[in-house]
Amino acid sequence: MPITETLFDDFIHVRPRLAILVRLARAGWVEFTQVRESVGCSESALSKQVTALKDAGYTEVRKMTERHRRRTWIRLTDEGSAALARHLDALERLCAHVRGPGPRP
Repeated sequence: MPITETLFDDFIHVRPRLAILVRLARAGWVEFTQVRESVGCSESALSKQVTALKDAGYTEVRKMTERHRRRTWIRLTDEGSAALARHLDALERLCAHVRGPGPRP
């Protein structure tokens, strides 16, 4: 069986999605602009990726008004947290395979 067959998640592995999930992993609700700044992409690109993650059940999004200003908050769902953990486990297995005993390529 290939190393990545059961755990590697091609959907999560897209760089902006992975960066978003990693940013949310140890936080509760995070304001959209904070996620954008840490991920380093445009508002439209972030919005597209957050929507894809939401549609997959990996994130939850809330829009609130604070001090007459509309703000968007994002958090990782339990499903998203589990999916990220599986994906990171797959990446760790890949690294262990490459760094394991024997000659390196």
